Amino acid sequence: MATSAMDLTFSNPLSSFASKAQPNRSPKARAFTVRCSIPLSSDGAALGLAERPWKTSDARLVLEDGSVWTAKSFGASGTQVGEVVFNTSLTGYQEILTDPSYAGQFVLMTNPHIGNTGVNFDDEESNQCFLAGLVIRSLSISTSNWRCAETLGDYLAKRNIMGIYDVDTRAITRRLRQDGSLIGVLSTEDSKSDKELLQLSRSWDIVGVDLISGVSCKTPYEWIDKTKSDWEFSSNERDVDALHVVAYDFGIKHNILRRLASYGCKITVVPSTWPALETLKMKPNGVLFSNGPGDPSAVPYAVETVKEILGKIPVFGICMGHQLLGQALGGKTFKMKFGHHGGNHPVRNLRSGHVEISSQNHNYAVDAASLPEGVEVTHVNLNDGSCAGLAYPAQNIMSLQYHPEASPGPHDSDYAFQEFIEMLKRVKQNA
Repeated sequence: MATSAMDLTFSNPLSSFASKAQPNRSPKARAFTVRCSIPLSSDGAALGLAERPWKTSDARLVLEDGSVWTAKSFGASGTQVGEVVFNTSLTGYQEILTDPSYAGQFVLMTNPHIGNTGVNFDDEESNQCFLAGLVIRSLSISTSNWRCAETLGDYLAKRNIMGIYDVDTRAITRRLRQDGSLIGVLSTEDSKSDKELLQLSRSWDIVGVDLISGVSCKTPYEWIDKTKSDWEFSSNERDVDALHVVAYDFGIKHNILRRLASYGCKITVVPSTWPALETLKMKPNGVLFSNGPGDPSAVPYAVETVKEILGKIPVFGICMGHQLLGQALGGKTFKMKFGHHGGNHPVRNLRSGHVEISSQNHNYAVDAASLPEGVEVTHVNLNDGSCAGLAYPAQNIMSLQYHPEASPGPHDSDYAFQEFIEMLKRVKQNA
């Protein structure tokens, strides 16, 4: 094998620092030569230098506004389109990854360092990842957590979810706050030009698309798992008499079901298209309309189901369920500029005056001004004044535009489950 030699000549560095106090003792200058030999490949390239020891940019995020962001990929490869939203949570990325409400969206984490705790099998909020992709600033090169089962990159690759890192998430977040949520395309394919990816982003839309049907269960099932004792944070006593709740799965999170079970409920989960008549035949004590992704105006069949149940059985709506209740009561919903995504949103309970720090994930809201007389706004988001909760006592209706089970997030709003249970008991006793 050929070698390339390099001769380097050095002078004595001490000669440059001779002491002025001792002029007669100046050191003698010396010179020496170092000869370095580097093995070369047959084509003359130095072995080991052809491939850099660090990952280089191999992915692009192209937004519909024409901006192109180079990045490094992890997880799956290919090309994917979705709506880019930012999440301000500091922890809980695995719960975010498995929240069905993120279907059709790229989630950009504003917390710069992601992946340091790896992933485990206890923090799943559903049986799969529904989001379109993950965008982060810094991907942890190691994991440090006693529950860690695998790295974030391996986890996403197995589930065919794209991720990118080493991208300026702060600059993208500022753009989303200024311009609103944007459609973007993630790609690791060099064969696709920036112009082609831009055209793809501008030809796709999330508004008016039924995303619920793609995340809902297909057949009814019983849920029995409670919150594990290690994670149980409420000391309220539970009643032994189980109350039957039918939960409509619009993209329901496991911890909503766990909290209901922990409060003493027998739970039957049904698909989003489950007929209201079949629910009424079960004679449940109450109905839960769950969280879910997308535009509530794109699922009129769900609104009709809610209408057929209202006034007959007590109901509790969470997020998408809250928006569907707003429409069923005669109100309107609208798309927010960039939505609420994070575990640190302040909400005021107008009944008690207390402020709760809440976990939120939604791009649509109920227009409080469009609601009919008798419907009470019970909670308000303190960041922008949007409607965060409703009640209609005449028909035993309550709802929240955020996640009282708070996974991830604080537990300030867990009392909502107790309020639902108390409403079910009151209606049962008066029946």
